[in-house]
Amino acid sequence: MTDMIYLDNAATTKISDSVLEAMLPFLKESYGNAGSSHSFGREAATALEEARRICARCLICKPRELFFTSGGSESNNWAIKSAVKTQAQKGKRHIITTAFEHHSVLNVIRELEENGFEVTYLPVYGNGIVRISDFEKALRSDTALVTVMLANNEIGTLQPVGKIGAICREKGVLLHTDAVAAVGNIAVDLEKLNVDLLSLTAHKFHGPKGVGLLYCRDGIGIAPFIHGGGQEKGRRAGTENVAGAVGLAKAFDEATKGLAQKQKRLLPLRDRLIAEMKKIRGAHLNGDRASRLCNNVSFSFEGIDGEALVLQLDLQGIAVSSGSACTSGALEPSHVLLALGQPAELAKGSLRITMSKLTDEREVERLLAVLPQVMERLRKA
Repeated sequence: MTDMIYLDNAATTKISDSVLEAMLPFLKESYGNAGSSHSFGREAATALEEARRICARCLICKPRELFFTSGGSESNNWAIKSAVKTQAQKGKRHIITTAFEHHSVLNVIRELEENGFEVTYLPVYGNGIVRISDFEKALRSDTALVTVMLANNEIGTLQPVGKIGAICREKGVLLHTDAVAAVGNIAVDLEKLNVDLLSLTAHKFHGPKGVGLLYCRDGIGIAPFIHGGGQEKGRRAGTENVAGAVGLAKAFDEATKGLAQKQKRLLPLRDRLIAEMKKIRGAHLNGDRASRLCNNVSFSFEGIDGEALVLQLDLQGIAVSSGSACTSGALEPSHVLLALGQPAELAKGSLRITMSKLTDEREVERLLAVLPQVMERLRKA
């Protein structure tokens, strides 16, 4: 696998050596339970709270506003279910979201819809961006929650969450954002976003899998998600994943400090990929040309099966995807691309290329050399 070119970093990233090194002591020597009162436990508890402080510094928030979770899906579930539960007690049973959220948001929303909540799904149009005018029209006096992702995980388009947040704050409406795809690729300033709840996960920015964060703004209150012991201020029971939290904090700190350099390196590579891939016969860029993550390139191709294209590129030593890893292998076309207004047949011919801080120009040039040849063979087959 050492010769493989990995361009599927939206699915997961390689854990960095420094993150692994930071985690190892809490998997081997300092393996105590953070809830224990002896020295092993105190050492673990100290590391856990230091990790929380580092993450708070990265997000510019208070440590007490952060809760460790198992990842983005849990954070999304917890944020939405808790928010609507508290708001329903006030008679608010209306939710606003977008048509192309991650399934860990959409499937929760659909369950709530089946249980009597009314939902407005904002359109995202051909450029994959929500319009403020649509949001303002959808907002109601009984709106319990707005949940809009900061950046789309499949096509990388950036959403106007800050503007939505300013309106929500003025109207007293709770706002949640799924920032899983965004963190590590753009600056996340909680003051500018005006969000009440935010989800992220470590494995998208060279941290370990199985650990994430939920930010909950002071004063909002959040209902317990897992009942049991008193961990995470009594809101998420279960022995804390200290090593995971330490790894998340280390990766988050590195991603924050290295963001400007990463963007400077990847933006020219992203733009070269887009310019060259647009020359391929039947190519359609997915999402806005400029308002997108620095590491994301997404295209749909006429007359091509996306999964077949992924497999053929894999045989050439290049790992990419046709969309979200959470729906890989699904027979139906991507709900994200359908939300853009693409015909189902075109949506089935999608290709997502996502880079990381480890991606170099040689890898991009290799893909550009191989891709047209592979596509012509598939069209002739």
